Amino acid sequence: MPLAFNAQETIWQKVYLKLGFTQDELNAHFAGPAFLAWGRMGNMRGWGGPQPDSWYTGQLALQHQILTRMRAFGMIPVLPAFAGHVPTGITRIFPNANITRLSDWGKFDDQYCCTYFLEPSDPAFQIIGKAFIEAQMDEYNGTEHIYNGDLFNEMLPSIGDPTYLASCSKAVYDAIVAGDKDGVWLMQGWLFKNSGFWDRNRVKAYVQGVPQGKMIILDLQAENRPVYSRMDSFFGQPFIWCMLHNFGGNDGLYGMLDAINEGPFEGMKFADSTMIGTGLTPEGILQNEVVYALSTDVSWRENPVNVTQWLTDYIHSRYNYVSDKINHAWYLLQGSVYNCTDDHESHNKMEIVVRPKIKHLDPYIWYNWTQVADAWALMVQAAPDVINSTLFKYDFVDVGRQVLQDLAHIYYNNLTAAYHAKSVDKAMTYGKKMTDLLMDGLRNQ
Repeated sequence: MPLAFNAQETIWQKVYLKLGFTQDELNAHFAGPAFLAWGRMGNMRGWGGPQPDSWYTGQLALQHQILTRMRAFGMIPVLPAFAGHVPTGITRIFPNANITRLSDWGKFDDQYCCTYFLEPSDPAFQIIGKAFIEAQMDEYNGTEHIYNGDLFNEMLPSIGDPTYLASCSKAVYDAIVAGDKDGVWLMQGWLFKNSGFWDRNRVKAYVQGVPQGKMIILDLQAENRPVYSRMDSFFGQPFIWCMLHNFGGNDGLYGMLDAINEGPFEGMKFADSTMIGTGLTPEGILQNEVVYALSTDVSWRENPVNVTQWLTDYIHSRYNYVSDKINHAWYLLQGSVYNCTDDHESHNKMEIVVRPKIKHLDPYIWYNWTQVADAWALMVQAAPDVINSTLFKYDFVDVGRQVLQDLAHIYYNNLTAAYHAKSVDKAMTYGKKMTDLLMDGLRNQ
C-alpha cells in the first residue's frame, strides 16, 4: 500500500475552482514543492509557493504514470482524503461555516501559519470531502478505495471532549464513503505519541468514531515507541506495525536491529492483536541500508532471525566476499551503533552538523564509539582484498564518516573548554584538529 500523493493539488484546484474559490486563494494555501508534506497536513500554508500552471499539469501527468505502474505491480495505491484544511476563501464561499484556526506549528507569521480548519461537524465538510473523492475517482478511472487523511498532525485539537473527537473521525470517514461507498480510511498514529493529550479515553473515542475495520492505523514508529501496546491494539481497529527509523534524511549510522527483528512478532502476539502487516515510514532513504534489508526480510518470516548469523549472510551477499575481519567489524557495529535500546532517535545532533555554540555539548550517542572505530580499523585492514566491491566502499565511507563525527565531539568540547579557560594555545590546537577533521570528512564523501 504505497502512498500516491502526487497531483492532489491539481485535483484540489479543480474541486475548489468549481466551488468558487479563486486561484489567488489557492496560491496562498498550497505549499511549495519542498514543503508539500506539511502543507497537506495543515502545519503551514503557502510557504514556498505558488507554483506555475505547468507544475499542476506536470504533476497530474506524473501521477497517472505512477498509478499505472503501481497497479501493474499489483500494489494498492493510497490516495488522499479531505482532512478539513482549507483556503481562507472558505469564509467567502461558505459564510456561515464553522471555521477555526489550527495552532502555530512552526513559528511562521500569520501569512503562513495557523491554517483555516473547517470543523468536521459543519455540513460543508461533507460537501468538500465528497467532491474531492469523486474527483479522484473520475480522474483516475476509479481507485483502490484506501484514502489517507490526518487532521491534527503534531497539533492538538481545540476541544478534548471524547464526543467531539469521535465526531471528527466520523466526519472524515463519512466524507470518504459519500464519494466511494467502499472507502477505507488510512491514518497515521503519529498524533497519539502526545500522551499528555491523547489519553486512552480520547484515543478510544477517536478511533471508534469509525466503524470497526473501516480505519487502518499506521503505528508509525513501532520499533521505538509503539502505540498499539498502550492502546489495547487501537481498541479493535486494524493497524500496521511500522518502522520509521530515519528523521530528516540524516546520514548518520543508526539502528535498532534487535527491536526490528522482534517487534513485529511481539505485535502479532499481543493480546487481541489487530495487526495486519508491517510497513516502512522513513523521512529519508539512501542510508543505513542494513536496517531496511533486515526489516523487509523479517516481514516475510514467521519467526525472528538470529541477527548475528543474518548479518554474516547479508555481508557475504552484499560484498560477494567472506572475511573474518569484515565479519568481526560488523559484529562490532551490530553491538554498538546498530543496537540502540533507549529513546535516542535518528536525529543527527553531533557537532559537525549543528549550529556552532561556545558551550559544552553532551554527545547525542547511545553506543561505545570506540567499537565503531575498531570496526573501521578492521575494514581498513580488509580493504585491499575487497576494494573492488562498490557496496563495501559505500559502507567503508559510511563507517569512516561516523568515526570522524564521533571524534568531532571530543575535539569540539576540548575547544570550547580551552576557550572558556582562555587558553589560546589549546584553543588553536583543538580548533585546527576540528577544521582538519571537517576537511577529512569532505574528502570522505
